[in-house]
Order: sequence, then C-alpha cells, then structure tokens
Amino acid sequence: MEFTPIIMLVVMFAIFYFLLIRPQQKRQKKIQEMHAALQKGDKIVTIGGLHGTIDAIDENQVVIMVDSNNKLTFDRQAIREVVNPD
Repeated sequence: MEFTPIIMLVVMFAIFYFLLIRPQQKRQKKIQEMHAALQKGDKIVTIGGLHGTIDAIDENQVVIMVDSNNKLTFDRQAIREVVNPD
C-alpha cells in the first residue's frame, strides 16, 4: 500500500521515456548520421524547403548550388534531407 504512489511514478516515467524521449533520441541520431555523411554532389533539401546540390562542404557550412549561376551558403544544421534521385 505504501509503495503504490512510487510504483505509479516509475510506471509513468517509463511510459514517458518510451513514448517521447527515446523516439526523439533515435530521430536526432539519424539526423546527425545524415549530416556526417553529406558529400559534394548530394542533392538536398533545406529546412526552408530550398532544393539544391552541394557544391562545397566544410565542418560547419555547406555551399549549395541552386542553379548554374547561384550558390548559397548554409549551416550544416539547415540541411533537412538528402534527396535520392529516382
């Protein structure tokens, strides 16, 4: 009888962890792996929806070629996904 509130708190924390915290950690790890694997020539989409091709890359920034005459510089964290051409 005395341990019921403590057990309920532990169960609630476990549910919270497995439904919210763990999936977020998995998503963050996947994003970090994607950022680490970026390379010149990858077709990408930024968090703002800009589509382009990586022209140059360093540790913190990428230069994205939007078309033949326009290059834009973004932080690596601004890359949302790598687009696989089908």
